[in-house]
Amino acid sequence: MTYDEIKTLLGMLDEPAQKLEMVMDIGARAETVPDNAICTEIVGCASRVEFCRVGNRFYVSADSAVVRGVAVIIAAMVDGKNPDEIRKMDIAGEFAGLNLQLGAGRLNGVNSMIRFLQNL
Repeated sequence: MTYDEIKTLLGMLDEPAQKLEMVMDIGARAETVPDNAICTEIVGCASRVEFCRVGNRFYVSADSAVVRGVAVIIAAMVDGKNPDEIRKMDIAGEFAGLNLQLGAGRLNGVNSMIRFLQNL
């Protein structure tokens, strides 16, 4: 699923609970991480989260349904982009525009994921 498709789906929902359900559904649809992917565990997340790469393709794994969905959304934002292109992006601003109601702990994890990507 592309980021534009995800953004459209989330934009059709008004209720915070519906959005979180959609985030979990997006996470459930995450592509399997290929065997040849290079994976890095994200430090600063309460859940175990890994961002994995094969070239400029991004994959994620996480032990929480909501966090997996959040990670899939962030990975979709940068999928296909090289590190220079990612550094020029306003990932935090774009993510904030999705209006997901996440707790402070999850937002810390989001910031950790973004920092990792911007430091590739």
